[in-house]
Amino acid sequence: MSQDEHIRRYTGPAAGWGALKSVTKSWLGSENAVKNLRAMLKTNQNSGFDCPGCAWGESPENGLVKFCENGAKAVNWESTGRSVDPDFFAKYSVSALAGQSDYWLEYQGRLTHPMRYDAATDHYVETTWDEAFALIARHLKALKSPDEAEFYTSGRASNEAAFLYQLFVRAFGTNNFPDCSNMCHEASGLGMAETLGVGKGTVVFDDLEKADAIFVIGQNPGTNHPRMLEPLREAVHRGAQVICINPLKERGLERFQHPQHPFEMLSNGSEPTNTAYFRPALGGDMAMFRGMAKFLLQWEREAQANGEPPVFDHAFIREHTSGLDDYLAAVDATSWAHIVGQSGLSLAEIELAARMYRRAERVIM
Repeated sequence: MSQDEHIRRYTGPAAGWGALKSVTKSWLGSENAVKNLRAMLKTNQNSGFDCPGCAWGESPENGLVKFCENGAKAVNWESTGRSVDPDFFAKYSVSALAGQSDYWLEYQGRLTHPMRYDAATDHYVETTWDEAFALIARHLKALKSPDEAEFYTSGRASNEAAFLYQLFVRAFGTNNFPDCSNMCHEASGLGMAETLGVGKGTVVFDDLEKADAIFVIGQNPGTNHPRMLEPLREAVHRGAQVICINPLKERGLERFQHPQHPFEMLSNGSEPTNTAYFRPALGGDMAMFRGMAKFLLQWEREAQANGEPPVFDHAFIREHTSGLDDYLAAVDATSWAHIVGQSGLSLAEIELAARMYRRAERVIM
């Protein structure tokens, strides 16, 4: 059988019937269907809990269903009826478990007892919570300083559990939290602080409703956080530009079928989630942005020469930027041939993206 015969082509839109089918399969496969249905209806609700799927939980949406396909799968897997007990760990050594796939390990279920590792037998063995806490306390008390400890939390931990955990660690006397957020965002936070002056994103939900151009760069919301698809399609519907820049042609950035719109589901309709889709070469996005800047610089000079309003916001530049002259000198020194060759896009495509940016007053990137 060829590789192509292994691939099933999906021709439908993102979400919609495909998502409902996938969620139903995950829900029934959890072997805890009734309890998990109640859990899903509490997801991202007041008096409920934040979805463990992604960070889209604080959106101001109303209604009973405030989760996506990924969120439903996360809730179902966290509350699965499958369990792994001490007999399971007596059967499998840690070395044997290390040879299994992530999928296989996930499919076994959830822990039923506290366990500790026995190096002599290479197995996890049952312990009690009192013994577990005493063991942890013994190691922590033996440290010369609380800063010698690192306290890791998994991305699978709930926000509520992580909050309680960090209170304990701060009371212990340190803020060493190499958790999932640090692992994911430490590098980007440092880079953003150096280039933008702030270490995290500055966009809030209301901004998505007010923007007249949204650049979605190297991001796959259909795969990672599908609840973002609704604001994107609403932006397209009200006339905003949604510009996707991604070597991958992801269905979620093409069209979206809303699972909570009955007419759309019954008619098997969908709405677009972009107005332009650019597919640069891998690693070619920075060359594309330099090309956009080169066009903007060219139009700024033409405006100055013709006595027209400037393209650049000079008051903002004076107040909020530094080193721009050096950057523009680098833009000047970069040839169009180099930009086109490295970006993998045509000159016309880069110019179109630059014109979309220039025409917009309120831009999200």
